[in-house]
Amino acid sequence: MGQEIERKFLVASNDWRDGVKDRSRLQQGYLSTSAKATVRVRIYDDTRAVLTLKGPASGMARAEYEYDIPLEDGRDLMAMAAPHTLEKSRHRVPHGDHVWEVDVFEGRHEGLVIAEVEMETTEDEVALPAWLGREVTDDDRYANASLSRNPGVPEEG
Repeated sequence: MGQEIERKFLVASNDWRDGVKDRSRLQQGYLSTSAKATVRVRIYDDTRAVLTLKGPASGMARAEYEYDIPLEDGRDLMAMAAPHTLEKSRHRVPHGDHVWEVDVFEGRHEGLVIAEVEMETTEDEVALPAWLGREVTDDDRYANASLSRNPGVPEEG
């Protein structure tokens, strides 16, 4: 079974920008979101499309299956997902033994910057960069599927 184990944080400063190794522009659309499963289409740099199925989260872990699909199919599915879509730039920033993905959201979520790190196990030790803010791993308001359904940046509190 495919599995995703990740922690997610708000970003408190721009100091991460000095460590960026590469960047991609992502478009994401959510075809289905339920307590049982999420079905997402993602287009990378308008050159590659991926269909992802995710199971329910249990802490920082959840089942995840990803499949490359033809770009034209990805575009069709993205249109089908509207208005539950979002756009962001993803920056990869090595720190310690991990590579952080810093997502800078665009459009209706402009101003939101979230960093996430994927781990091999839930017990992995992760060096936390100084530019991180509050952890939001368990805050569903910051899940991309939730953001796709809600306009604007979530209110703190």
